[in-house]
Amino acid sequence: MKTFSILGLLAALFLSGCGKSSSSTGATNEVSSGNPITAPVDYLAAVAQAQRTAIKQIDLAYVNQALQQFNAGEDRYPKDLDELVAKGYLHEIPKAPYGYKITYDATTGAVKVVKQ
Repeated sequence: MKTFSILGLLAALFLSGCGKSSSSTGATNEVSSGNPITAPVDYLAAVAQAQRTAIKQIDLAYVNQALQQFNAGEDRYPKDLDELVAKGYLHEIPKAPYGYKITYDATTGAVKVVKQ
């Protein structure tokens, strides 16, 4: 009898998590499928996406700071990002996350990370 009630409770918990939810979080990069069985995989995918976003932001801030220092010291923007390395403003050009590339506009000094 005790086993039957535990199995019934587990079945009820499982079935309650299988229904569609009508609420929306409004997130644009939603990774979760809402299925409790795939929750660990969804969590790891969300962590990986957050890491890629953080790396992009940190690299952009790093390059933008070097561009501003170059502009203040040389009174112009560099022809390309390699000139920042040649003049010592950067140690190396940061690598973009997989599937992305770093673009640079020499006329405005704008640097972006865009999908390839």
